[in-house]
Amino acid sequence: MSTATEQEYVLGHTDQEYQRLRAQARVWEEATGRLIDQVQLAQGSRCLDAGCGPGETMRLLAQRVGPAGDVVGVDIDAALGAQAIEMLHGAGHHQCSFAPIDLESGEPIPNGPFDLVYARLLLFHVSDPVAVIRRLWDVVAPGGHLIVHDYDLRTTDVLPSLDTMEECRRVVLGAFTGAGRDIHTGHNLPLLLARAGLGAPDGADVAGRLEPLRTGGAMLAAVFRSLLPAAIAMGLTTAEAAECWREEFARDVRDHGGHAVLWPLLIGAWKRKDVR
Repeated sequence: MSTATEQEYVLGHTDQEYQRLRAQARVWEEATGRLIDQVQLAQGSRCLDAGCGPGETMRLLAQRVGPAGDVVGVDIDAALGAQAIEMLHGAGHHQCSFAPIDLESGEPIPNGPFDLVYARLLLFHVSDPVAVIRRLWDVVAPGGHLIVHDYDLRTTDVLPSLDTMEECRRVVLGAFTGAGRDIHTGHNLPLLLARAGLGAPDGADVAGRLEPLRTGGAMLAAVFRSLLPAAIAMGLTTAEAAECWREEFARDVRDHGGHAVLWPLLIGAWKRKDVR
């Protein structure tokens, strides 16, 4: 049995995973915008999207800061970042730029400091979230804000219960835990901020999503698929068992499409840096 290293993005870097990330970002667009608007981001502001992925949040930031603003995205995945910038520039958001940076390294972050530093579903995927928070805080301008948004995966479920969902939870949560990920990261945000020396957050937001299995099942299946190579490497399942699960889950989606899917909670917190 092998174990994924803590530096790996355990969901992989396939085109299917990129599509899943874009779909996930669209689901959380309203919740993300609501949290960004808590800090009253002004036209012309300078923003950093840390762990920007496919660039969907960069688009929300660009819409708010306008053409006089500056939106920098950084991510360890250079290929996905290049796709993000192509999309953003194609939509007219030329104030956006991208730099391929590993936020757990000492690489400098360009164009700082920033009026807003934002990170969604980043801390969950790093080996030392406290160190990453400190690094992000260092590039927040005086009077600016840090916003972090992350999952608490414990809520993910289907009711009435299904055996296929229990198997999905076993494999998915087991793979994340085996890769060194904290499935309570969202719930732990206040503690992480305190450990990083920032103190208690100035505010918090909790977003949830409840939808029928006939629509929510696609995301559950996509997460399972993206995690499957790591889960097999950890001995949590086999390719044959996973294929049986896929067939049985597709049947459940068809036959029990009215069952209720509860997504992970998306929990956010923000902190303002004092002007000195």
